[in-house]
Amino acid sequence: MQKITPCLWFDFNAEEAVNHYLSIFRQSRILETMHYGEAMPALQRKVLTIRFELEGQQFLALNGGPQFPFTEAISLSVDCSDQAEVDGLWERLSEVGSTGQCGWLKDRFGVSWQIVPRILISMLGDPDAAKAARVMQTMLGMKKLDIAALQKSYDQQ
Repeated sequence: MQKITPCLWFDFNAEEAVNHYLSIFRQSRILETMHYGEAMPALQRKVLTIRFELEGQQFLALNGGPQFPFTEAISLSVDCSDQAEVDGLWERLSEVGSTGQCGWLKDRFGVSWQIVPRILISMLGDPDAAKAARVMQTMLGMKKLDIAALQKSYDQQ
């Protein structure tokens, strides 16, 4: 078990959310499911938590109710190796959700995600401040990140 595990509070749709995420990420699995017990008779035998793993990262999904909806204050950032991965994750995660600026989206459960091509990090961290600034300006005009457009900005003289 990892030492720190993000806990995602769902409005009694944790099973649906976890199954959705498992269908999107190739390296994923359910590790453990716990149910409400006798202490909460109205919820007895319903799923309380699901410990699951996506690409080696463990999460805990909690069926807690409507009291605490998700906000963009916490997001899950996904490191993508190429445009195909960016496109596939963007399409599947934003389906019935909403898209934001700079690679951010909200899935149908309200969870915020950042779909980030790995190369963007090196471009933004380039010691040539002009290159990094051009890439930043290009990124600020995007919703889903486009590696070719970012690369074009980076390569400009």
